[in-house]
Amino acid sequence: MLQSALCSITFRELSVEEIIELCAESGIQAIEWGGDVHVPHGDVELAREVREKTEAAGLAICAYGSYYKCDEETVRFADVLASAEALGTRIIRIWAGTQGSADSSTENRQEVAARIRSAVLSAQDKGITVALEYHGGTLTDTQESAHQLLEEVGLSQLKLFWQPRAGGSFPKDLEELKAALPHLANVHCFHWGPGGWKDRYALNDGIEPWTEYLHLIRTAGGDRYITLEFVAENSPDQLRDDAKTLNQLLNTQTS
Repeated sequence: MLQSALCSITFRELSVEEIIELCAESGIQAIEWGGDVHVPHGDVELAREVREKTEAAGLAICAYGSYYKCDEETVRFADVLASAEALGTRIIRIWAGTQGSADSSTENRQEVAARIRSAVLSAQDKGITVALEYHGGTLTDTQESAHQLLEEVGLSQLKLFWQPRAGGSFPKDLEELKAALPHLANVHCFHWGPGGWKDRYALNDGIEPWTEYLHLIRTAGGDRYITLEFVAENSPDQLRDDAKTLNQLLNTQTS
């Protein structure tokens, strides 16, 4: 089953309570809480409070968007893991370093892979999955590099958090999604123009590609969240419209 969700970082300026209310009234089923503003790493008591408020509103917590970057340990993964466990989520989203694949040395790739491997094994002990976000400026910035990194880490428990590329093309995005399916955790959902995250459109304008993406995702089976992010004009009203579109797409796909 595929269900709708929202990345809390879509509205960093809103409070936890405001985001929960917005999701509940928009028919969104879950929230991916971000670790940079709403649920900071290591603040376990706050994470528990956010979990209680989210679940009291009838919403699930589909992931912890940790922004752990596997770099020089500016964030301790132990703190990330503690917050994720307190949130009650089963997925932690991380970045594969802070350098793009074209700029990364062999040594850097090895260091990033080692940190990812350590994170995956630590999270596994808590029953939590670690997933790499497909993101520019990291080692998942191309399909080839992302899958090479999976091999370098060498743990089947490591998953991918797919999203369309900034400035990418539909045929290439579809190809990357198909390759990612065996490793797929959740998905970030948005409709961008050629300018990437600064060139945002209503999801309703992207019904055609997202119908194809969702059809392909369903072929993999299993339960996943399709998580809205980067709405046009950072507008709560646009989020309400996008949530309506997404839920219609999800319901249509299941009918």
